Amino acid sequence: MLQSASSGSLRGKDLITIGIFSAIYFVINFIFMLMGGLHPIMWILMPGFIALFTGVPFMLLCSKVQKMGAILLMGIITGLIYFVTGMFTVVILVTFMIACVLGEMARFISRYHSVNGNIAAFVFFSLGMTGSPLPIWMMHEKFMAQISGQGMPDSYINALESLSSQVMLIVLFLAPVLGAILGAWISKRLFRKHFEKAGMVSHA
Repeated sequence: MLQSASSGSLRGKDLITIGIFSAIYFVINFIFMLMGGLHPIMWILMPGFIALFTGVPFMLLCSKVQKMGAILLMGIITGLIYFVTGMFTVVILVTFMIACVLGEMARFISRYHSVNGNIAAFVFFSLGMTGSPLPIWMMHEKFMAQISGQGMPDSYINALESLSSQVMLIVLFLAPVLGAILGAWISKRLFRKHFEKAGMVSHA
């Protein structure tokens, strides 16, 4: 499924590959970020949906760039785009960076060519997006007052209030774990059925 492990630092070709898959990841990510504005439950489940639908670009990136820094750069690119548009809070920047570092560690320990290592890295990486809804629980009163002052409809705020339970906090963290595992499994099936035949990845 994966190419043989590469050594050395990232080169120009690697950076281009990272840029391409980061762009794909960002587009999918952004779509679900927008959908989170439709209803609070969509926002809380957003990290799980993003993980489910970004498994292919993430695992392809891991297959093509088996070097340290690929995941970290993907996270930095995504974070910078959101930050300059004012859509990332300090909380999500922190969770995203922690997730990227843990993902890099998972790949390093598994020597980059392990499928299970890449899946573990994807799980960690996907948990980074939990920082978007996390202020609902971390700074509840201040956050609710903030979104109310920003003109968020009362119906949305009331629905969000009803969902801000400890059970939903568990769901927030569980969703991206399950989504990442399922997304990686789908990617693995697609790799075997399509990408290997097309020569995009090599069989392990």
